[in-house]
Amino acid sequence: MVDHEDIKAERITDEAGRKAALQVLTATYKKEKGWVSEPEQQIPPSDVGRQDIAWFVVHFRERPVGVLRVLYDPPLAQYAKYGFKLIDPRIDIEAYLKQRRFAEIGRFAVVSEHRGNMMLAAALMRAATEDMVELGYTHLITDVFEDDVHSPLGFHTRVMGFLPVATHDHGELNCASRRITLVLDLKSSYQRLRARGNWLYRYLTRDWDDALHRRFAS
Repeated sequence: MVDHEDIKAERITDEAGRKAALQVLTATYKKEKGWVSEPEQQIPPSDVGRQDIAWFVVHFRERPVGVLRVLYDPPLAQYAKYGFKLIDPRIDIEAYLKQRRFAEIGRFAVVSEHRGNMMLAAALMRAATEDMVELGYTHLITDVFEDDVHSPLGFHTRVMGFLPVATHDHGELNCASRRITLVLDLKSSYQRLRARGNWLYRYLTRDWDDALHRRFAS
């Protein structure tokens, strides 16, 4: 049994945190997956302290074992250049994105030897979610690889309530798999998890104040 006191997730605010994230990215994105050749380019020193980018790292027994990046208000142009193919062409995706406050989830990784410990991923999700909702963001957008054996697609759609909206064949990472772009309405996800009595709802919102709960419950 894992003691939750062994797990600590936090936003990266200094060079020590950046180096911890680099250890995780090197182990997962470079050595295991081969998606990047230079992990340092994924989290340059200039990312630390920026308002539009937030990196989070999770430690297990003081060892960095997981990482997650959030881009706030990601530019629409970056999606267009990847050759977006809408699953439902009737959706005006540009208008949809402009009418909501989006944060992009990316570089979500847990080292292979601890990947079976769901609490590590949950701790990263909780830290990032608290940051996002306190800043007033309402929706998430993310890409998952269709052919990756560790793809979180099933969890994202069945548990969290992410909706697939588009696909594209190219992106920032060196992977031949098709990407599936998913969108999540945070309020809808909150109500979905709460209605099901899901443990993840209790865990993710454990430190929320009453005002935040009222905002998402109504």
